[in-house]
Amino acid sequence: MKWVLLALMLATPAWAVQPDEVLADPALEARARDISQNLRCPVCRNENIDDSNATIARDLRLLVRERLVAGDTDAQAVAFITDRYGEYVLLNPPARGSTLVLWAAGPAALLLGGAGAALYLRRRRGGALDTPLTEAERARLKDLL
Repeated sequence: MKWVLLALMLATPAWAVQPDEVLADPALEARARDISQNLRCPVCRNENIDDSNATIARDLRLLVRERLVAGDTDAQAVAFITDRYGEYVLLNPPARGSTLVLWAAGPAALLLGGAGAALYLRRRRGGALDTPLTEAERARLKDLL
């Protein structure tokens, strides 16, 4: 039983936030965690900076905390980081400007693929069934049956 409990405790996710990064004020620390859950690590791609062990992720975590201690709101801290690193660091970028193309690309590809498949199936079905058998094909079919 002890081993199961130990295994479950070890199976919890490991946070990359180091003890020296944690703010003394629990409210500020909670805000920093909320912000860093929505920021992408530039090295790890689809991992947030809170979970990443990359050096740049640590720098970003420290920068978020630095901005919050300076008195920035959550939106101001995110805007500061986005201004420096671009919208790429946002795990869920807003659908505007150049990212609008990325948001629309998935559904557009699905619609185009579905239309292409429907057109292919319609052509395939229509061509084979509408052509009558030639006399040679009928004779061959009669021999086979």
